[in-house]
Amino acid sequence: MAEMRRTGKTRAGNAHAGRRPKAHHTPPKPPEVRASPPRGRVVPLNITPERHLERASRKFLTEPSDRCVKCGSTFIVREPAFIHCRYCGSMARIANASLGVQELFELRLGLRLAS
Repeated sequence: MAEMRRTGKTRAGNAHAGRRPKAHHTPPKPPEVRASPPRGRVVPLNITPERHLERASRKFLTEPSDRCVKCGSTFIVREPAFIHCRYCGSMARIANASLGVQELFELRLGLRLAS
């Protein structure tokens, strides 16, 4: 039987002796920070008492309804001062409804703790 010889690279004492050293790793550069685009002019908003009442009147229901104002669902609960939708969770305030009666309602049902 013929002797088998290894042909190829001769073995050195260290397995990594023939490799070149790696270049130093440089961390990736952070992305360039761009300046934010110029915004529009800032104008102060004068809220007069009349304007404030006008905006508040849009937030209240003039009369209790049988549907949710937001989603139109009929799965609602009528509270003394609010219409609470059980489907979407929105609450619509009823105009001219007493918040004192609403507070008693919440205390009696256990929705709020007495302070």
